Amino acid sequence: MKARSIMIQGTASDVGKSLICTALCRVFSNKGYRVVPFKSQNMALNSYVTLDGGEIGRAQGVQAEAARIVATTDMNPILLKPKQDMVSEVIVHGKHFQDMKALSYRNQFVEKAMPIVRKSVEKLQQEYDIIVLEGAGSPAEINLKDRDIANMRMAKLADAAVILVADIDRGGVFASIIGTLALLDDDERDCVKGIIINKFRGMRELLDDGIEWVEKETGIPVLGVLPYLDVNIEAEDSLALSSLRFKKSKSGEFPIDVAVLKFPHISNFTDVDPFFDEPGVGVRLVASVYELGNPDLLILPGTKNTIEDLNWLKQVGLDRAIKELREQGRMIFGICGGFQMLGTKLFDPDAVEGNGENAEGLSLIPAETVFQAEKKTVQMEGVLSSGILAGEMNLSGFEIHLGNTTLESQVRPFLLLKDGRKDGAITTDNKVFGTYLHGIFHNRLFTRLLVNQIRRSKGLDEVSETVQSDSELREEAYNLLASHLEENIDMKTIYQWLQLEPLES
Repeated sequence: MKARSIMIQGTASDVGKSLICTALCRVFSNKGYRVVPFKSQNMALNSYVTLDGGEIGRAQGVQAEAARIVATTDMNPILLKPKQDMVSEVIVHGKHFQDMKALSYRNQFVEKAMPIVRKSVEKLQQEYDIIVLEGAGSPAEINLKDRDIANMRMAKLADAAVILVADIDRGGVFASIIGTLALLDDDERDCVKGIIINKFRGMRELLDDGIEWVEKETGIPVLGVLPYLDVNIEAEDSLALSSLRFKKSKSGEFPIDVAVLKFPHISNFTDVDPFFDEPGVGVRLVASVYELGNPDLLILPGTKNTIEDLNWLKQVGLDRAIKELREQGRMIFGICGGFQMLGTKLFDPDAVEGNGENAEGLSLIPAETVFQAEKKTVQMEGVLSSGILAGEMNLSGFEIHLGNTTLESQVRPFLLLKDGRKDGAITTDNKVFGTYLHGIFHNRLFTRLLVNQIRRSKGLDEVSETVQSDSELREEAYNLLASHLEENIDMKTIYQWLQLEPLES
């Protein structure tokens, strides 16, 4: 039997589409169904690497995990990664296709992408019971609708019942619902079967009159109101950088102060998420010398344009401030593009990063990087190369980068990988680290080891609480999210749309 489909679309970006799709994947999986996530075209700064080395949107990797299945590139056949103003890297079925300007993509590529997308949908329809589709942005962008392959065109292709999600936390929720529906064509509006109001704070009863009016005005039922939930699941969109998690921390507010550079082209910023769960640790995003202060740990995260962001860092004076932190003995950790910046020189002979310019690095690690057109995307696993736990602590994550970094002979690598390669670097005083391993801090024992090393250096007691594994924490989050959805949404109606009955868990 061909899979039934349900689709989550939103009145805007960051209304909670990804999390609701994640919740649905876990709910349907709990009920015994073979469920799969799908997003035809995703624009994301945070990505996920499949077992076969394909690159897809982080959200679809997370949703696949919630569905208890292995992620594949069919779940997100087209991925766009912003690289420069109006330029994105286009990734097709997990592999680099080419960098394209927005107009070229819209005018020349979008229609060519439809057969690719259609083939993926048809494959998933044959392999699963339910497809949970995620839309992108809003389906009512009238200037983009004729080339929109992520919203209503997908709903029709998959014959999906559409649920429209609106974010009440940002205000104007009823206007956003009515306005979105008004801008849809009649056949598009017919696809919308239900409405969810998300991120509600306050007394539920105060919404009753508004909900009754919306249902009467539109003829579309409001399936439920989801209370605001701060769930520990990775984000993929840069809008998440304005989240309350980062706003909670100010310099000096916590015993351990972690600063993360907010590069203009920051990517895979979810690498730092585990620090939010560490007792006594505050995490701050910084984009100026004034904001930097004197953190105990400075993290240079990944970036979609290393040289351009390195130039920005120098323009705002952060290069000098970082070197001063080094002189003070502060800990500095570079991941991927951040690791490349910590080296001495960066070469771009084939103009992979932009116009082909070379750059002087921060010279905190004796290493040189040469950018190459071939992109490295692979899951990786290894052990620490030095220290008390050398060869004992297994670390896992993934690589996504275009550069090849060469260390000077005397430099210690950070990891010894299981495939025989060496990764990253550590300075002799164990203060500056560099690695290509995205997800490094999701190895929770390593993160606790790092935090306790800082605590000892400050004369603080070590944290002795039990460390939960990242997989255990994610499982708790998926189950919490599923329960949250089932408690507040009319799931019975959703099963009726799908013409399915819940199976035994």
